[in-house]
Amino acid sequence: MNYKEYFKDKKITVMGLGLLGRGVGDAAFLAECGAQVIVTDLKSKEELAESVARLEQYENITFVLGEHREEDFKGRDFILVAAGVPQDSHYLSVARMQGIPLKQSAAWFAELSKVPVVGVTGTRGKSTVTAMIHHTLSVVTGEKVLLGGNVRGLSNLQLLKEVKEDSLCVMELDSWQLQGWGWNNMSPQIAVFTNFMEDHQNYYHSMDKYFLDKAQIFLHQEDSDVLVTTPEVFERIKTLPGSLGQQVLLVDASVIPEDANLAMPGEHNRLNAALAYKALEALSLSETEIFSGLASFPGVEGRLQYVGEVHGVRVYNDNNATTPQATVEGLKAVGGTNNMVLIIGGTDKELDLGQLPAAIQKHCAHVILYSGSGTEKLKEVLPKSVSFEEHDTFTACVEAALATAVTGNTILFSPAFASFNKEFKNEYERNDAFLQSLKQYGNDS
Repeated sequence: MNYKEYFKDKKITVMGLGLLGRGVGDAAFLAECGAQVIVTDLKSKEELAESVARLEQYENITFVLGEHREEDFKGRDFILVAAGVPQDSHYLSVARMQGIPLKQSAAWFAELSKVPVVGVTGTRGKSTVTAMIHHTLSVVTGEKVLLGGNVRGLSNLQLLKEVKEDSLCVMELDSWQLQGWGWNNMSPQIAVFTNFMEDHQNYYHSMDKYFLDKAQIFLHQEDSDVLVTTPEVFERIKTLPGSLGQQVLLVDASVIPEDANLAMPGEHNRLNAALAYKALEALSLSETEIFSGLASFPGVEGRLQYVGEVHGVRVYNDNNATTPQATVEGLKAVGGTNNMVLIIGGTDKELDLGQLPAAIQKHCAHVILYSGSGTEKLKEVLPKSVSFEEHDTFTACVEAALATAVTGNTILFSPAFASFNKEFKNEYERNDAFLQSLKQYGNDS
């Protein structure tokens, strides 16, 4: 497709610019193609200064910041909606009443490019499984495999420039991005659904609504397509109306031999590898090729990432564990009995703490609490036998963990809660702050 011809003079409102680079890249692509773009965001110009600076060169971009206006959702050809915009937004309703198509960038890329997509979703594990599949395909084929979806700093519309006749794209798709696939009545050709746990209830307020967004990854598949998932997820799928015509592959960790060479610890990562294995098998890779690729997979930053030793103490970065259950899995994967110094805490997402207090009691020698609404909730249920201290700056938490840990301990940063607070705009900033702190205090690796 000639994208410049397709987008030339189209009137497009980009709703949500953000700070991660995705919205910037999408808006820049549309502007480069000659569209007349309005970028609107509830954040102010000052809050979005870095993103705005990257787009000011385009004369065909108009900024409406610190507010949304009804007029920007009328008489447009498309509304490009950022992930996480409330679906009951008044402004989206205005656009719908006008009959204006709503788009999200991951689904729009797939619609325009016609590229076969391997899509991965799930409450946990989707980043790891996506990376496993992408890495193995890249190693085995020796070709450039496109990577998109919920990837830090990556614009899905910019990916259109890289499309070739034989391209394949692997996409990590969160529930919000899957809304856009539902709007288009599309699903990826190969869908991987890793698991389904309580999350994002501060947005959905209903597990059924959360699941329905996730389900867009397979609901519109054709009979020739493939769904890879677990028996647990499949039981929930069976509660939905209608029937599945695509091939369904049910997976558990037993697919991966006990002696398989995997870079990431934990039973949950054996399951992640099993899901990746079946998706790769559906792409006609051989067992030898798949296990060769998985053996060389280096792991994913922020997901039980071993970052080395600091003064003889092993340190793991599990920054992306933003639910209590994810932190429980991290403690099980790298913890012994009472040998962990855990850095935990952040903003509440209205989730049940489940087995987190018991796991902390079993595995932790000491707990460093990072202040936040979620931390207050955790303090109420921490067993009295648990040794802990609390700090209201992240740097102080890292310093306290390094000062507390002794030979034989392991430091695990696994927050269990969201990152949004006065220090961090998103989880990526928090991840970078942790890694930078380790460098400052002397990483021995």
